[in-house]
Amino acid sequence: MKRVTVHLAGKPYDIDIAQNTLAQWPLRLREISPGPFVLISDETVQRLYGKTMAARFNASDQGLLTLTVPAGESSKSLSQCDALYTRLIENRITRDAVMVALGGGVVGDLAGFVAATYLRGIRLIQIPTTLLAQVDSSVGGKVGVNHPLGKNLIGAFHHPEAVFIDPDVLHTLAPRELRAGLGEVLKYALIRDAELLEVLEEKLPCIMRLEDGALLESVIARCCQIKAEIVGLDEREQGIRAWLNFGHTIGHALEAATGFACYRHGEAIALGMAAALHLSASCSGLDQEAVQRGMGLIRALNPPPLPADVTTEMIFTHIAHDKKRRRSGQTWVLIERPGRAVLRDDVGDDRVYGAIEQLQDLSS
Repeated sequence: MKRVTVHLAGKPYDIDIAQNTLAQWPLRLREISPGPFVLISDETVQRLYGKTMAARFNASDQGLLTLTVPAGESSKSLSQCDALYTRLIENRITRDAVMVALGGGVVGDLAGFVAATYLRGIRLIQIPTTLLAQVDSSVGGKVGVNHPLGKNLIGAFHHPEAVFIDPDVLHTLAPRELRAGLGEVLKYALIRDAELLEVLEEKLPCIMRLEDGALLESVIARCCQIKAEIVGLDEREQGIRAWLNFGHTIGHALEAATGFACYRHGEAIALGMAAALHLSASCSGLDQEAVQRGMGLIRALNPPPLPADVTTEMIFTHIAHDKKRRRSGQTWVLIERPGRAVLRDDVGDDRVYGAIEQLQDLSS
């Protein structure tokens, strides 16, 4: 087992990463709290793992309420929150309850936001079942839901008590979902770890085929370690935590411009990183060799092409609704070289337009 600790000023928590451990998590939860527990998952994850988890809870005499939401990004909404609040109230769930998010990024963000706001906050455990959630969204305490005008515009900071990761569950992921998660893995390599970038260049096909469990475990652990280090230094995103948004400004705008129906989150981020690489070349001195290395890996992840009816102007308009935008303008996360991110607030609109237009070439 690998363990990564997120060191916070208030209360640190551990991320445990180990293969073939999903069935053990109910026993681990007993060590954290006597319950009661509320398990939230989507319909797909509930079918795959929810019943097994519930049986383990029953075997250990722990109270469990299971709630299921539809699979997909549309569940990250205030209407779905309201439905979950109603079920919690109807079942008289009290402040001593622990919410367990079993699923991908949508479930983790949604359940986390409900946990942050129900009765002004109840405890949370994250058990991520997609690669994207394992390396990114389950760690760091950001929870929230979408608004039709933008991604994650309604949210809070609510850290989990613990994160439990079993890489074996990735074998049930569709290849597209796995590639989407690798988009976030690539982000960590580009902003913080040139050696991880070399591993991806050498081992990406092996990782995509899930052939080497030890390699996969180490890649997940390294991504969690990078995020834990950054979050520990800047919990509320007042400075370097913004590095984690590399590719996200244009990626989120692309998701919103397509009604959150065209792209998996990691796919949109991959396209956003492609644009950010071009911006980095024109604004922060990134050399063309590094641009092409990053673009080669993005192409290998095979994100869907831009829809024909989505224009540069539409994407640019949605950038104005980005939640990280300040009154003084947009701060961009760029890279100077692989493994070194920088923040820039002097990127002209013409260069942003040009970077977005480059995505048409990637899609052709």
